[in-house]
Amino acid sequence: MYVTKSNLRLRACLIASFAVLSAGSATAGNAPDPVLQAAIQRDLGLSSSQLQQYLRVERLSESLEAQARRELASGFAGSWIERGDDGSFKAVVATSGSGRNANLPGAEVRHVRHSLKQLQSIHASLDAQAGARVPGISKMLAGVNSWYVDPTTNSVVIAVAPGAEAAAIDMVALSGADTSAVRFVTDTGTPQTTATVRGGIEYRIPIGADIYVCSVGFAVKKGTVKGFVTAGHCGEAGQAVNIGNVALGRFTASKFPGNDRAWVTVRGEHTLAGNVSKYAVGGTVAVKGSAEAAIGGTLCRSGRTTGYKCGTIRSKNVSVNYGGAGVVSGLTETNVCTGRGDSGGSWITHYGNAQGVTSGGALPAGSNDNCSVPADQRRTWFERLNPILSQYGLTLVTS
Repeated sequence: MYVTKSNLRLRACLIASFAVLSAGSATAGNAPDPVLQAAIQRDLGLSSSQLQQYLRVERLSESLEAQARRELASGFAGSWIERGDDGSFKAVVATSGSGRNANLPGAEVRHVRHSLKQLQSIHASLDAQAGARVPGISKMLAGVNSWYVDPTTNSVVIAVAPGAEAAAIDMVALSGADTSAVRFVTDTGTPQTTATVRGGIEYRIPIGADIYVCSVGFAVKKGTVKGFVTAGHCGEAGQAVNIGNVALGRFTASKFPGNDRAWVTVRGEHTLAGNVSKYAVGGTVAVKGSAEAAIGGTLCRSGRTTGYKCGTIRSKNVSVNYGGAGVVSGLTETNVCTGRGDSGGSWITHYGNAQGVTSGGALPAGSNDNCSVPADQRRTWFERLNPILSQYGLTLVTS
């Protein structure tokens, strides 16, 4: 994504926000950040009692999925946090089997038709079909924005641009996927990728007369080498990175499309901070670990364009078609708003668990962000943190 202003061409880049595996993860015993809770309460429209009830359900969900997988075996069909019409929350586990012997106290067990393994097989077929098109993304895929397993509806959802339904139907037919579990939805926008080192702040990539702008994710180390993670579409290995007019370092490794991940090596004189900027909310939130939040879980995103925004996780392992740039798989979809230049910015929970780096969002035509899109129609994606750390052998800097 690019924006022209004066002599600056701003490329919406997402800098890697990730947590290092060796850093461990926050547990239910850690106290949640009160300012982060306030931001979540604001953006989700929760009362104080609803927030507290959500926190109780969230703690339950932390151990629920692993237990459900063991209890339900091949019949496991997913788990998530669900908000009811009355504003209350509950933990839900789905099963395609009888589930009669499942011992899952505190959770609602819901019976569905398809197991998670069956839905994942359909998703893999769609990925294979998209990847088989050469060169790059075929015109046949134009308008097919994303596809993912949605355990809450027990289906594989394919999101399409208005008028692109035929392309999506062709994609499913050519993949040989089971059509009984496929559901189509219409998007309000088009997927677009959106530069002391602190999560969420701006960094710049000077290339000739142009300057590309992204947002820092999380500070990391590789042995004694300092750095931070970033979205792969923000820059290529070897490209220089500045914060303001200060030379910061260079991209060391980058992957896009397929994945959207990279990391930047920072010069030794710079300081790494294990926290994330809250922008207008004020102050920072400490990074404690990298345990992944559940579907339906709350989290917040920090970026140089739209600041500090919160919402919930909608789906995981989403495949997104960024048009001519290519398809990125394995992303997490949320209803949090984002804008051009937020790319690579930090995603974090109220317990301080780093989640990933911004990859992009479905932006309405001619718009610089999707913050005006209703939350139930908004789609924003991030690259998960732990796989980035694992691939590059990085350790998360924590507070």
